[in-house]
Amino acid sequence: MDVAVLGPLELRDRDGEALPVAGARLRALLILLALDANRVVSTERLIDGVWADEPPAAATNALQALVSRLRRTTAELVVEAMPNGYRLVIDADRVDVHRFLRLVQRSPAEALALWRGDLDFPEAARADAVRLIELKLAAQRRHLAEQMTRRDVVPELEGLVAADPLDERLVVLLIRALKGNGQVSRALEVFAETRRRLADQLGTDPSAELAELHLELLRADPPVRRGNLPAEVSSFVGRDSDVRTVKELIAGNRLVTLLGPGGSGKTRLSVEVGSRLPGEVWRVELAPLTDPTEIPQAIMTALGLRGQVQLGRPVAKAGDSLVEALAGREMLLILDNCEHLVAAAAEVGDALLRAAPGLRLLTTSREPLGIPGERLHAVEPLALPPVGAGASVASGFPSVRLLLDRAAAFRLADDNAEAVVRVCRALDGMPLAIELAAARLRTLPVAVLADRLADRFRLLTGGSRTALPRHQTLRAVVDWSWDLLGEGERRLWRRFALFHGGADVTMVERVCDTDVDLLAALVDKSLLVLGPDARYRMLETIREYGLERLAEAGETESQRLALARYLLALATEAEPHLRGRDQVAALGRLGEEHDNLHAAVRAAIDAGDGATAYALVARLGWYWWLSGHRIEGATLASEVTTLPYAAADSEDVGLSHTFAAINGLEGAIAIDEVQRHFFAAEAHGAGPDARHPGLRLIRPLAGVFEQPDASAGFEAVEPLFDDPDPWLRATARMITAHLRLNFGQSSESAAADMREALAGFRAIGERWGIGFSLSALGDMAAADGDFAQAVRWQYEALALVREVGIREDLPQMEVKLAHQLWMAGELAEARRMLKQSRQSAEEIGLPEVLASVQSGYATFARLEGNLDEARAAVAVAAERMENPTFAPQFRAQTRSTMGSIEAAAGDFSAARSHHAAALRLAVASRDQPVIAFALVGVADLALRQGDPEQAAFLLGAADAVRGSRDRSVPDTDRIIVQARAALGDAGFADAYGKAAEVTVATATEIAGF
Repeated sequence: MDVAVLGPLELRDRDGEALPVAGARLRALLILLALDANRVVSTERLIDGVWADEPPAAATNALQALVSRLRRTTAELVVEAMPNGYRLVIDADRVDVHRFLRLVQRSPAEALALWRGDLDFPEAARADAVRLIELKLAAQRRHLAEQMTRRDVVPELEGLVAADPLDERLVVLLIRALKGNGQVSRALEVFAETRRRLADQLGTDPSAELAELHLELLRADPPVRRGNLPAEVSSFVGRDSDVRTVKELIAGNRLVTLLGPGGSGKTRLSVEVGSRLPGEVWRVELAPLTDPTEIPQAIMTALGLRGQVQLGRPVAKAGDSLVEALAGREMLLILDNCEHLVAAAAEVGDALLRAAPGLRLLTTSREPLGIPGERLHAVEPLALPPVGAGASVASGFPSVRLLLDRAAAFRLADDNAEAVVRVCRALDGMPLAIELAAARLRTLPVAVLADRLADRFRLLTGGSRTALPRHQTLRAVVDWSWDLLGEGERRLWRRFALFHGGADVTMVERVCDTDVDLLAALVDKSLLVLGPDARYRMLETIREYGLERLAEAGETESQRLALARYLLALATEAEPHLRGRDQVAALGRLGEEHDNLHAAVRAAIDAGDGATAYALVARLGWYWWLSGHRIEGATLASEVTTLPYAAADSEDVGLSHTFAAINGLEGAIAIDEVQRHFFAAEAHGAGPDARHPGLRLIRPLAGVFEQPDASAGFEAVEPLFDDPDPWLRATARMITAHLRLNFGQSSESAAADMREALAGFRAIGERWGIGFSLSALGDMAAADGDFAQAVRWQYEALALVREVGIREDLPQMEVKLAHQLWMAGELAEARRMLKQSRQSAEEIGLPEVLASVQSGYATFARLEGNLDEARAAVAVAAERMENPTFAPQFRAQTRSTMGSIEAAAGDFSAARSHHAAALRLAVASRDQPVIAFALVGVADLALRQGDPEQAAFLLGAADAVRGSRDRSVPDTDRIIVQARAALGDAGFADAYGKAAEVTVATATEIAGF
């Protein structure tokens, strides 16, 4: 048994499997015991740590109950009761914090490896947390000091200093590491910045150690070197790994080219690399040159060899004198900004490398020189923080660090981190764009800047006056790249800009009417990137510029239509396969083009092109359902249905309404809107004679949705049993099975229909249908009390649904499986599955999905007797279910759970109020299993109030309404046992039997509400 507290709490068994520790109080208890493993922890400390300022009335008894729950987590966890507290009996090395304390002095690296994240200690253990964090930081300092002579530790130290810039011991280490790397000027910058911070924030001077180190830097003899590298006036941020890589490339190769789009930081990286290399380093700026023949003279001038080259001579001839001058010298020559003279730069470079064995060339360009032996290094954008990152996380990313460094008066905090992240991500992590944005922070709040970056080319101006003109505004940077291209390359750039999600080679050729040579040219010029998925992409800034040029050329509409035609053909080909054995492959193909497809729908809406918009939605609707994009799909489909449809195919219009309804059923749009779309679909071609199976399904589905009575629902669906489409036949059987359950019909008949549906889906290999049929059969098995079979089917169903990718349905299915595992007695696995469902729900973020998971937590907590935790969880669920667009069944079950919690707590008045509301919602939904669920809750209340006869009667009513007993409702068996014990077998049977005639119409009345 291992207990890990250096990060999120983990309890692991002897096989290394994680065991869930459910509930904040249980976790706090285990943490407090683990911190003092094998020592007695007083009752007072444990109560204080678990309940803080709000201990229960019988706190000692409550603690004892909590300890009992902890022991039940696993038999291997030994917690002994002592006269004045409790003791966790465990090998101290099985608790990571004690292993950390043993290792922290003698092996800092091993000790640090035990930390997995932020500490989650209760308030009572705050002193322990502070002490451990201090020890961790000391271990980090010691470890990095030891590693300083073996590897480059500057990036790690910069991250630590960024997080805690006033820690002078860290600053000392960073300055020493920079000095060791030969970056004395950068070390001096770090000292100056630290001195300023200390004065501004603490009103103090640097420590004696830091001041002495500063003197060492000033007294150090500068390395003897020759060259003309400029002394930079700003710090170098975020490229240390690039510096190391380029230095290694230069050590093993005589020509290295730094490739990247304008503003990516190629020039600054080349200067930084040159400053860290011994010997002669000379830099030649080629940007001002316009005549290729001027390159040799520019090199001679930079090296101080003026007058030795005659102007106007051909490059090859003019280079002769240069070759003679360099033939015997050893140096690194940096040719900066070669792209506009790339052929001439290649000719001169090749001649120099052949004639001067001691020469190495480092060039910067937007395309390769193409010389034999050239090694390329792509200068990528700076790493970006994830969406939603807080200040502490964001500050560790180079793009954010550059913004903060260049905007000296700006401070990153939790309240502005979201806007900072948006700025860096919108600018693709491009250094020049970030520096221009930093300049704007002098006059604009960061949130305003983030909101206005859609107009980036107008906004990002005012760069350094000493920079090249093309680096003073973002537009000038990109204009320079545009001006260097031929007409064919420009045409491809502006047309490619319409791809929001990139494109593969076939798509580019067909939509942009181009060839692979032009495509390769834009890749070589750093305007396109070829990813490992064989798709070409543009940086957002490059793409936005291309869209402007597309509009200038008058091609926006023609290219929109060209792209829409291609995507429409792709979606038309894939759509039928979404309902067969090639489902996963079809989903994958559409998923690759997801961004392009949605952008095409939006563009059609903006252009008022109803024919295209309706056609795209008609082919994407089922993809949205299966791939977990239901909200986005329902919203887009609803918006499209507002467009004129005269030019659109009638079935496309009907399908657009169909998929607005189907994708909106779970809360994406209001229920009355869903109903309107059902009716509109019927008015636009839905019916038994429609070509598309979705249109043949919608009328029966609308009938089921209305649910006036069982017979009407069956009459609507049963004609589909003979439909020529096998998918539709299987779907009809599945719907019928659910109808039988919802209307309280025979569970055997429902199971028979569901097995037919399963067989039909298996015959065509349709994973969605197989998964949902299996899940429903699992529910039926659980209702019959066969929990082992239920669990087996649910696991298989989950695997299929994951394979398809239906994210919205996963958490609810996982909650259902957790419940069935619980009923099967597999408590540890049930808790693990419930935890997994919460993680799935948080990734999706849908309120109804999160509410479903919270309701599951509330039920588990109630069954364990942890009523406070149950009450808190169900309150969250109820809050998220307040939206009236959510199905009333969910709200009914949530209110019933609230009633059961309050009944268990003894607040019968509150319990009665919740149960009354639950039953009213359930009856209004006409969902008979949900009505029965609510009646079981009322039966539990009656039993707790001392009326076992009424409890038995209400159980009978629940079963009568449902049509059978549901053994998966956890309270049922307990109520039966207790009521039978009070009434006797005959009395129970009599009271239970009196409810045989209860119906949906009388359910509220017989419950006394």
